[in-house]
Amino acid sequence: MTSDDAGAPSETALDGGAGRYPRPTVDLDEAEWVWRDLASRTSRVPVRHEEVRLAVIAGLARCTGARYGDLVRVTVDDLVLDPPDDVADVAEVPGVAGDSGGAARRSAARPVGGVVRVRHGKHRTVRDHALDPGAAAVLARWLEVREELCVDLEGSVPRALLLTVHHTHDNGVTVSKGLPITAQGLVLSWRRYVHRTAAEQGARRRPLPTRFEQVRRAWVVARAAAEDGH
Repeated sequence: MTSDDAGAPSETALDGGAGRYPRPTVDLDEAEWVWRDLASRTSRVPVRHEEVRLAVIAGLARCTGARYGDLVRVTVDDLVLDPPDDVADVAEVPGVAGDSGGAARRSAARPVGGVVRVRHGKHRTVRDHALDPGAAAVLARWLEVREELCVDLEGSVPRALLLTVHHTHDNGVTVSKGLPITAQGLVLSWRRYVHRTAAEQGARRRPLPTRFEQVRRAWVVARAAAEDGH
């Protein structure tokens, strides 16, 4: 069992199953702080590969409303990014993003940096979502990191978009980095970020929620309100 996946619970448990929610959803300002912080970390030198992956998770959740279980099913073939010249800098964060209607509904009022196909929920409902320029920028950065992670792999390169960033150990056997990550691996990655942020920020800001689901729901609620014209 790898350190990323130890004691992996069901997808229902990870994404807000019986007995674990409702937990308090953060407000939109807090969720947007998380997005801006993670997006800015992708430009650091040296960069933490795990933080680039977390920025991708936040960007995709913000644009699509997808849960962990949905995101680990996304492949590189599900992603289409616009040419770099058309994609804004990571610092550009144009409001609440996301378009469940697919590429055909691109709007000139909201810059678009690409499209991602997500298979939502247990029924794998397929939806195409527009990516805002900030999300497209962190995804482009992740694709560079992803290529580095796969260099030492033998055989075919995984098609999964989200991969492990560290060598792990399974019953005494070293497991190479660059393999598809599980939802439980993403749970542990978020917890490490929460602890790291608490150490960096100290008393300057309140602690982040222990579960990313509490952040994801803020974007889902905001997008639903925007679509309803509220």
